[in-house]
Amino acid sequence: MSSSEEVFLALCRPGFESDLAAELTDRCAELGASGYPRATDDSGYVLWNNLQGDPDALLETGLIFGRSFYPLTAAFEDLPEQDRIGALWPELERQGPFAELFLEHADTNASRELARFLRGFRKALEPRLRKAGLLRDRADRRLHLFFEDSRNGRVGVSPLAVPLPEGGLTRLRLAPEAPSRSALKLEEAMLRFLGRGKPPGLHTAVDLGAAPGGWSWQLARLGIKVTGVDHGRLDPRLLDEYPVRHVSGDAFTWRPERPVDLVVCDVVDKPARTLALMQKWLEQGWARTALFNLKLPMARRYRESRALLERLGDGLERRQVGAMIQAAHLYHDREEITVWVDTRAH
Repeated sequence: MSSSEEVFLALCRPGFESDLAAELTDRCAELGASGYPRATDDSGYVLWNNLQGDPDALLETGLIFGRSFYPLTAAFEDLPEQDRIGALWPELERQGPFAELFLEHADTNASRELARFLRGFRKALEPRLRKAGLLRDRADRRLHLFFEDSRNGRVGVSPLAVPLPEGGLTRLRLAPEAPSRSALKLEEAMLRFLGRGKPPGLHTAVDLGAAPGGWSWQLARLGIKVTGVDHGRLDPRLLDEYPVRHVSGDAFTWRPERPVDLVVCDVVDKPARTLALMQKWLEQGWARTALFNLKLPMARRYRESRALLERLGDGLERRQVGAMIQAAHLYHDREEITVWVDTRAH
């Protein structure tokens, strides 16, 4: 075991390492922390070497391109195949107890082959941790064992109070009745920003560019009354089985008769145009909250994301519309980010 003092691990979608490294550099500087990122193309993670200040606030606020972010306590190398747990045990005793055990790997094709190994490793490690009192319900931290391969990796910890999915991935199963796979994207977004169950205070919604209806279906199954706006047809089951009203119209010109609690939008268009549309809905009071996707360019994706979000925040502030703005590059996102804006608390 070797020490990894003041090093943090951030997981991301492979191919977005440079975007995450740029975001970490900016966000840590804003927190008064200094350091440098270490990133390898298509590795699925970035290491942040912190030299000064405290970036711990990022554990709670999150990152756009980071699926998870937590401090490392040690690195492990060349674990003996016959007794990996024994080699890790002194570090686990130093850091325990834990309430959760996360066995993680990068989201790359090569690393996914570790999944079978980690299933077997969990079956051996969890009982031993429980027997030693190192894994128990009332602990306030979780243990992360990040494996680069079956013998090398890093040990990390994170506060249990900060919700994190194992491996930074929210894995969801598509229901057979869902009109499209895009339903998973909205489900993940709502889990990320709003938690499980029906979001409080959201009773009515408009889905702009709704066809074939994946997002409308996801909202309707929560009991939200949805108006789906699109010149294209919606899945007939939405109109027969759920509280969905179809309006044949253009997402960028249609206006609601009365304000709604939520507007959602997943149209394929230039991000600046989508942003301007959502900003108008919020400024005019047509919706109190908004959840939408911004398609990103192939290069400088973080810089473009930051510029777009700053434009949104500045625009709402000029119109004296207070808002909480959050954004994330979700597991079900590709070349896009998902944005949540809530004006209700302001």
